[in-house]
Amino acid sequence: MKFYTKEHRNYCGIDLHAKSMYLCILDNKGTVLLHRNIKTDREIFLKTIRKYRDDLVVAVECTFTWYWIADLCEKEGIAFVLGHALYMKAIYGGKAKNDRIDAQKIAMLIRGGMFPVAYVYPPKMRSTRDLLRRRMYLSRKRAELLTHIQNTAYQYNLPDIENNVCRKSQRVGVAQLFPDKSVQKSIQLDLDLLDFYDTILPKLEKEISAIAKEHDADSYFRIRSIPGIGRILGLAILYEIHDIKRFPKVQAFASYCRLVKPAKESAGKKSGSSGAKIGNVHLKWAFSEAVVLFLRRNEKAKLYRARLEKKHGKAKSLTIMAHKIARATYYILTRNTVFKMEEFFK
Repeated sequence: MKFYTKEHRNYCGIDLHAKSMYLCILDNKGTVLLHRNIKTDREIFLKTIRKYRDDLVVAVECTFTWYWIADLCEKEGIAFVLGHALYMKAIYGGKAKNDRIDAQKIAMLIRGGMFPVAYVYPPKMRSTRDLLRRRMYLSRKRAELLTHIQNTAYQYNLPDIENNVCRKSQRVGVAQLFPDKSVQKSIQLDLDLLDFYDTILPKLEKEISAIAKEHDADSYFRIRSIPGIGRILGLAILYEIHDIKRFPKVQAFASYCRLVKPAKESAGKKSGSSGAKIGNVHLKWAFSEAVVLFLRRNEKAKLYRARLEKKHGKAKSLTIMAHKIARATYYILTRNTVFKMEEFFK
């Protein structure tokens, strides 16, 4: 956990919402200079803080509405800090909770050097990262359609569908395998949506790949040197990491990827683990997927995984390998090298 400890003359805590924002500004002695609820608007915000802009820092909790205010502060030369939502427990404590109290707590946290910092993703690559996340969401929706077709066949105890429904050319007549007309209509709806996804997803992937080469082609192709990491996984890892230099150690990177198990300990006694949801869920998915693809047609990797499975079990063996691939990715990017199989299994 990192804290923002830089000192300023004024501290502005904002409880930010889509339509409104509550501002609390403190001076360096902790005196409240401003308490105000305003409309979420750029001009109104700048007008409100105008008197206090001299050496001001603005702090906001990491919710979905932070993009615009981070970009505005960068444009106006105002210091901006993004708070890690899962670490900001002080906001949710207390007997009463409202926007006024939350804004003041944020201002007090940053003034006291106890404000947990989240990464402010730069706008240059942010929109492409969000587009890639949208592509992954649509891809999962496509997978749900395929699952629904298969589950419906099980529901009516029908024979296994011989056609490979994943392929557009083999979907003809699949709906007619179901005797009930209403079920046929439901399955046909799934097939029509699959046809639509199969049209837009390849086009979207091609466009994102072209943009990625403009942003950081060198890192992109270094990541893809790892067996099993193709175009989509390479893009996901590249855009979720953004800059590997923001991780001082490989342990910090593995923790960010949700590939470690933080222990809870007090007075020398361990009581399980916590923090499973702190980190980047998209990198967790990407490296977990990369393990499965890494094992394909890789006999050396299969033997290594078998040894891990014998010692740790099936599920944990995959997690250990995902952690190992994440570490390899870190060193590939920090040392400007490519994947080497002999180094991986050394």
